[in-house]
Amino acid sequence: MGMSVTISAATDHDAEQILKLQYLCYQGEAELYGDYSIAPLTQSLAELRAELAAGCVLVARLGDEVVGSVRGTAGPEGTAVISGMIVHPRMQRHGLGGRLLAAVEARLAAEGATCFRLATGHRNEGNLRLYRKWGYAQVATEQVTRKLTLVTMEKSSKEQQEQREKAPGARDGAAEAALATSF
Repeated sequence: MGMSVTISAATDHDAEQILKLQYLCYQGEAELYGDYSIAPLTQSLAELRAELAAGCVLVARLGDEVVGSVRGTAGPEGTAVISGMIVHPRMQRHGLGGRLLAAVEARLAAEGATCFRLATGHRNEGNLRLYRKWGYAQVATEQVTRKLTLVTMEKSSKEQQEQREKAPGARDGAAEAALATSF
């Protein structure tokens, strides 16, 4: 019998697995931009533990293995920032990214967020496609280096609801994520 992926709040015990997965997942991003000094590849365990203590960090588990993670911070005036979404390469393209996104949005909405903001590199078509699918729209770009432009995307809670109503499959996935998510 196969195991199911569950999503739950990360603990300090998860920090090393998250950091190793982050290092694995951001190799492709570094290759896209020819820059292996990006923050996710240079983050220390102490810095990650500080993030775990300060904000909302969720993990996706397959048994005892962390196979995905996402971070979020509820900000002023109802705007939440979502960052650090990673999914193990062997688990990608199976809906886990969408489940993580839905779970962190639900958690941040419970903390009062009405708008969600995230950013990704302009060459990362997979991320851009996923975020658009979940109702995010580009609101800004920022050239960080000669090779990297960050694309900032947002959606409001109203857009989130409309997206789920338009896409029954996405709505079912979000409901499934909410049912399978424990905090």
